[in-house]
Amino acid sequence: MRIPKKERQRQIAQAFHEDPFLTDEEMAKRCNVSIQTIRLDRVELGIPELRERIKHMAENHFDPVKSLLREEVIGEIVDLQLDHSGVSILEINSEHVFARNQIARGHILFAQANSLAVAIVNAEVALTGSAGIRFVRPVRLGEKCIAHAKVIRKQMMNSLQVDVKTKVNGEIVFQGIFDVYCLEEERVSM
Repeated sequence: MRIPKKERQRQIAQAFHEDPFLTDEEMAKRCNVSIQTIRLDRVELGIPELRERIKHMAENHFDPVKSLLREEVIGEIVDLQLDHSGVSILEINSEHVFARNQIARGHILFAQANSLAVAIVNAEVALTGSAGIRFVRPVRLGEKCIAHAKVIRKQMMNSLQVDVKTKVNGEIVFQGIFDVYCLEEERVSM
């Protein structure tokens, strides 16, 4: 059953507002219309394509990072609240996978999660002291990994415990708890 155009566009606008990482393909399935219809609706509503939305979010959210340089982050940070939470995106390409089976190398998923956990810390120098990690399922070439990090415990003034869950299409593929420490004199006052 087709949804009337105005209602469909209202749903599209709301969905992209709630989850800017949605693809046109995912939205087409939700609305039971063609990908081209979603693209036309998106243009009519002034909603940029996925790459532009991600680029815009990354540009607007990287400045607060104090502990890493942009080139030290694995993936793109698209949301960051120092000492609280963050989100990064990494699309798995050929340099991230084993050649014979097109499965992402584990250290790539770890690096995305670890760099996000370190980026959350409001300090000039932050280092991972320990990590408990679990790979839930293999990630393949072309998949988009969205890592969500959240501070779950502040231990004294110089360390945070950060929970990171990485998902592909809403399915958890990696989990980790990172103990991140900062040098006391390097802590940035809030």
